Amino acid sequence: MLSTQDVSLIFSSKKLFEDVNIKFTPGNCYGVIGANGAGKSTFLKILSGEIEPTSGTVSMSPNLRLSVLKQDHFQYDNETVLNAVILGNERLMQVIREKDAIYAKPDFSDEDGIKAAELESEFAEMNGWEAESEAGSLLEGIGIPSELHQKLVKDMKDGDKVKVLLAQALFGKPDVLLLDEPTNHLEPKAIAWLEYFIMNYDKTVIVVSHDRHFLNKVCTHMVDIDFAKVNLYVGNYDFWKQSSEIAMQLRANENKKKEDKAKELEAFIRRFSANASKSKQATSRRKQLEKLTLDDMPISSRKYPYVKFDQEREAGDILLEVNNLSASVDGERILNDVSFELQKGDKLLFISDSSLAITTLFKVLYGEIKPDSGTFRWGVTTSQAYLPKDFNDFFNDCDLNLIDWLRQYSEDQSENFIRGFLGRMLFTGDDTKKSAKVLSGGEKVRCMLARMMLMSSNVLLFDDPTNHLDLESITALNNGLMDFKGTVLFSTHDQEVARTVSTRLLEITPKGLLHHEKSYDSYLADIENQFSNGSAEFS
Repeated sequence: MLSTQDVSLIFSSKKLFEDVNIKFTPGNCYGVIGANGAGKSTFLKILSGEIEPTSGTVSMSPNLRLSVLKQDHFQYDNETVLNAVILGNERLMQVIREKDAIYAKPDFSDEDGIKAAELESEFAEMNGWEAESEAGSLLEGIGIPSELHQKLVKDMKDGDKVKVLLAQALFGKPDVLLLDEPTNHLEPKAIAWLEYFIMNYDKTVIVVSHDRHFLNKVCTHMVDIDFAKVNLYVGNYDFWKQSSEIAMQLRANENKKKEDKAKELEAFIRRFSANASKSKQATSRRKQLEKLTLDDMPISSRKYPYVKFDQEREAGDILLEVNNLSASVDGERILNDVSFELQKGDKLLFISDSSLAITTLFKVLYGEIKPDSGTFRWGVTTSQAYLPKDFNDFFNDCDLNLIDWLRQYSEDQSENFIRGFLGRMLFTGDDTKKSAKVLSGGEKVRCMLARMMLMSSNVLLFDDPTNHLDLESITALNNGLMDFKGTVLFSTHDQEVARTVSTRLLEITPKGLLHHEKSYDSYLADIENQFSNGSAEFS
C-alpha cells in the first residue's frame, strides 16, 4: 500500500496543496485531476520520490515495486526495444547482465559459479524466464510488432518511442503504477488496449490524464487537486463532476438563503433604528446580522475559456471532393489512393495508426504541400480555417505581444476588441502583454483557437487540437465544436471529443481509406470486444 501523511508542498512561494492524507490501495485506479498548474504531475513526482514534499511523508509497504512512466524519449536510445521494456525492472536487467558477464568469462572460477547460482535464483524469483515473452506481449499489445523488437530505440518513430516507454512502465506487474498522460500520442486501438489492461489490473494504478473517456473507463477513484487541497472521491470522472456540481449548487443555494436573510435584517434595521418603540428589535436584528457570516465559497483554480465558432456565411452544397489522392513524405508513400466527399454539416473524424498520414492529408487539403497524384477541389462557397498539429511557426520568431499577435488576424483593430477576445481565452491584464514566443503549449493552442474564431470560416480543420490543453479547455473546445453549425474535419486523441463531435468516421490505412458506416462509440465497442475475446490485432 502507498500512502501520504500530512503532505504539503510550497513551490516558488505558492502553496500547491497541504495536509494530504490518502491511502492508495491495490485493485483501484486513481485519476488525478486539476487545472494546469494545480500540481498534478508534481504530486506524482512526490509519490514516486523524485521530489521531496515541503512537509509530511510518503510511505510504501516494504518489498513493493513502484513503476513510473518515463517522459525522456532519449534515455534509452542505445537499447534495443525489447531491452528498454525489460529495464522497467532495473534490478532484473542488472541480474541478467551480471549473469551474462560471468558466463562470458574465459576463466570461470568457483566463486563465479557461486555468484552465478545466486543470480540464477534471484532471476527465477523475478520471473526472469518469462521476461522476454512478457515484454514482447506488452509491445505487441500497444502496437509495436515483433519485427521491431530488436531495433534500437533511437531508430523508432517518436510515437513508437512513447509506446516503448509505456510498455516499460507496465512491465513486470509493478505493485504501484504511476502514469502521467499515458494516452498521449496513442491511436484508438492502443488506448483501448491500455484501458483493458488497467481495468483488469489487480495492483494500484495512479494516473494523470486529460482524456475524460479514459478516466471514466479505468478509474475507481478521483483525486482532485483544487482549492490548494487534495481530496479523494469514490467513482469515475463523470461521477466526480456531477457530484461536485451538485455540491457547489447546494453551497450556492445555502449562501443565497443567508444573503436574503441579511438583506431582510438590514432593511429592518434601516426602517426601525430611529423608531424608539422598535429600537430594541432593531438592536437585536443588528446583532443577528453581525453573527450572520456567509460561508466563503472556495475559489476554484479551474477556468473555462469561451470557445464559439461562427461562420460568416453558410456554405453551399458542394464542399470538398477528393479523388485518388496519394502523397509521400521524404520519399515514403504516406497517403495511398484516398477518395471521399465532404457533405454539408459533416463533422468528419479521421483515425489512423499513423498520425503522419492524417497530418499529411490536412496539409494537402490546406495547400501546404502538393500531392503525388490525384485531385481535390473545395467548393467556391467554402472558407477554411486550420489548426495544425505543429503550430510553432506562428510563434517562434515572433516578437509581438498577444494583443498585436491577434490583431494580425482581426478586421477590428481596436485594442478593446482584441482584449475582449483574448479575455475569452483566459488572457487578461498583464497576460495580454506577454511575448507570443514565450507562451506555453496550452497558451499557444488557445491563441490559435482565438485566431480561428476570428476567421469566421464555414469549414474547420483540426489536427489533434487537444494536445497541450487542460481538461477545462478541452471541455470548452468540445462544446464549441458540438455547437458549430458549419463543417469540421478533425483528428483527436481525446475519445470524448471524438465520440461527441463526429458524425462520420474515416480510417486512413496503408491500402487506402476505410469508410466506417458506424458511430465512434460502435467503433470503440468493436475494438473493446476484440480485446475481451483475445482476438485484437494491430495492422
